[in-house]
Amino acid sequence: MKLVRFGPKGGEKPGILDRDGQVRDLSGVVADIAPATLAPAELDRLRDIDPASLPVAPEGARLGSCLAGIGKILCIGLNYRMHARETQSAVPAEPMLFMKAVSALNGPYDDVPIPRTSTQTDWEVELGVVIGRPAKYVSEGQALAHVAGYCIIDDVSERDFQKNRSGQFTKGKSCDGFAPIGPWLVTADEIADPQGLALETRVNGKVRQDGRTSDMIFGVAHLISYLSQFMTLHTGDVIATGTPDGVGAGMMPPQFLKAGDVVEMSVTGLGHQRSLFVADD
Repeated sequence: MKLVRFGPKGGEKPGILDRDGQVRDLSGVVADIAPATLAPAELDRLRDIDPASLPVAPEGARLGSCLAGIGKILCIGLNYRMHARETQSAVPAEPMLFMKAVSALNGPYDDVPIPRTSTQTDWEVELGVVIGRPAKYVSEGQALAHVAGYCIIDDVSERDFQKNRSGQFTKGKSCDGFAPIGPWLVTADEIADPQGLALETRVNGKVRQDGRTSDMIFGVAHLISYLSQFMTLHTGDVIATGTPDGVGAGMMPPQFLKAGDVVEMSVTGLGHQRSLFVADD
């Protein structure tokens, strides 16, 4: 299934894509696409519904972030071999973890504000992993059974804030709008192998990132197992699994985003994002 949330900001309704790619209104079935909806029994209930029996969402309706009620966004740095190489960084011995504030969440086609003092706003296409049932001390072999689904997440980054403003990465990762997510939450049964996906970023129509999840240093199952040794992963938590090479900071010379730039992202089976970057108020 491909689950969505549609409607104005703060007033989104739950939806599901039908066979023709139309959004159908699920609000008569569930209150929202939220952690409670991700429980295995609830997903099974939704699978039994014929989307064609549901009302069609209004044409042109805005799509919001594909999941409400996200508890935490866990991000992995330097998790692609080629990205480590382009940044001239050593391959990490363990996953590099940082957090992204949930206040950064954004719709997949919404504008992304560039902070007033930003000089190095950058793009990062990533595979997002959505937890479907709590995971604590799980083995790598059990890890994927805790996944409800997958989505695209752009881990938008302000490199100057991230690297030069003291402390950890959080302040360069958590600016308002810096986490476009969606358009769809694709249930795990539709993704046979999360290590077999292609990721692409285009900036103003030019391909900047063209990677494969097979280049991950630590695969999805390893990441879930690893993180669960330190904290419980709750239903609705999202793991941003790292970005392939081709980020602006890795170009020679580096290139960063400015107001008016358009960033488009896609991941196999997970849809397409399009973000216009604008000056913050």
